[in-house]
Amino acid sequence: MATFTTFGALAGLALAIVLVLRKIQPSYALVAGALVGGILGGGGLVSTVGAMVSGAQGMMPTVLRILVSGVLVGALVGTGSATRLARAITDAIGPKMALGAIALATLLTAASGVFIDIAIITLAPLALAVGRVAGLHIPAILLAMVGGGKAGNIISPNPNTIAVSEAFGFDVVKVMAANIVPAMVSLAVTVLLAGWIERRCAAGKWMSTSTGSGQVDDAAGGPPLAAAISGPATTILLLSLGNFFGLKIDPMVALPAGGLVCIVACGHARRTIDHLNLGFSKVAGVSILLVGTGTIAGIIRASGLNADLISLLSACHLPIAALAPLSSVLLSGATGSTVAGVTLASQTFATTLVEAGVPSLWAAAALHAGGTIFDALPHGSFFHATAGSVGMSVRERLRIFPYGTLVGLTSTVVSSLMYIFYL
Repeated sequence: MATFTTFGALAGLALAIVLVLRKIQPSYALVAGALVGGILGGGGLVSTVGAMVSGAQGMMPTVLRILVSGVLVGALVGTGSATRLARAITDAIGPKMALGAIALATLLTAASGVFIDIAIITLAPLALAVGRVAGLHIPAILLAMVGGGKAGNIISPNPNTIAVSEAFGFDVVKVMAANIVPAMVSLAVTVLLAGWIERRCAAGKWMSTSTGSGQVDDAAGGPPLAAAISGPATTILLLSLGNFFGLKIDPMVALPAGGLVCIVACGHARRTIDHLNLGFSKVAGVSILLVGTGTIAGIIRASGLNADLISLLSACHLPIAALAPLSSVLLSGATGSTVAGVTLASQTFATTLVEAGVPSLWAAAALHAGGTIFDALPHGSFFHATAGSVGMSVRERLRIFPYGTLVGLTSTVVSSLMYIFYL
């Protein structure tokens, strides 16, 4: 395979970012960046295309697992199970702890396998209704959802976790479990930050819109709680069999199995095709994005970027272990996506980290957590999807961004501290 220069790899990545900012479809932007980066990096057209195809081929196992995860996503959203679980949590905790209830509900929804942006869009009406009862302000509500979603994102059988587990050769459940403590600490930080913003809003120190006051719609609807939780419970149980009984069930089987159990348990068997179509529509974009991510990953893997980053860490007197979180921090910020950034970082640097003697499970967990720091930059879809879910302006959403970044930073720092104590 050809070796490309670091300059070419970085130039290609920079071009992809510019094209995304120019509203070019991200997958096309990544393919174009990979092609230009390979040529600028000293490779000919044939070798560049070969590296791109090789990178995309390496992404196929992850893409397949993500495609079938749409069965679970479609089931949870289509049957109303995601909203039912969130309502149960908010009802149990009550309006006095409304921000904590909203954050926890979003965490558990994201942790059940629903993509973070879909989780927030799905739960936003319920969160706003709870906010009306408690008299909360929209910035605090959104941060509670964003922070809770970020915490749930790193303990979920979602595309990020699947990509990391594939790259490092671990079961998905092990990568999920490794980040439970960072996720819980991040949840606590989310509640504290959301409460601080709420107090500033109430004191008139933050220009914002209140949700007013009122009651949550009594027409709760949705399936029974036991049925709503059946899908995620089935998926986690199947994924865990390998750890307890030596029977390894691949996510390609466990994720759709959980979705089908949820559909049947909720009494929606006759609407199975509708839920499958809904789930496919939710994951198709991510799957195509990862194909584009694979092309530029192929160029980066075959470039000198890996060695140059290690040299830079050495010059800064940082251990090579720092490459785990730093790579996903930078790449998720560059792509404006946790999925793309974490996948690109794990595909590129997993082998280097393992060969350097870094404990691979910790590296997987820290790399995963690092992808939640700068994933909400304005050139990514998550920024705009979350703002739109509560009717927030771009300017107001930008004010929330630093606080969401702090939540992601918290989980990353906690993962790093766990590694230090592990040593």
